[in-house]
Amino acid sequence: MDDEALLRQAIALARSRSSAGVNGPFGAIVARGTEVVGEGWNRVVELGDPTAHAEMLAIRDAAARLGTHVLADCVLYSSCEPCPMCLAASYWARIPRVVFAASKEDAAAAGFDDEAIYEEMARGWGGRRAAGVQLLRAEGRAVLDAWRGNVRRVDY
Repeated sequence: MDDEALLRQAIALARSRSSAGVNGPFGAIVARGTEVVGEGWNRVVELGDPTAHAEMLAIRDAAARLGTHVLADCVLYSSCEPCPMCLAASYWARIPRVVFAASKEDAAAAGFDDEAIYEEMARGWGGRRAAGVQLLRAEGRAVLDAWRGNVRRVDY
């Protein structure tokens, strides 16, 4: 199975799972070689969860099935270019390659415009719409220092 065949599976998920109008028009799969190890479709409204994007659910499914948070030997296939959250999740999962069909501009034309989020992420806290307030830095840092010194920690 090649990239196009695997991408078509993600597109088919998007089409079938959004046809009733409840779920958004996005589908994704995670593949290791030619084996599909995770799948997801947009379930934001259905689950009442703003993070229930297709890519997030596909990554979660793959991690659960494979029993690891490291998906370095996998590829993420998505019916649309991932939003900033989903792209960040693919980096956290160490996914080295993302293959997508529709662009973020295509998504914006359909009413899913993430451009403001991309712009916000490029700014520092002082320039964002959401206020960032740092308090209790020393207490928070103490937890990080303890983690760094923990010989039983599992790095990720």
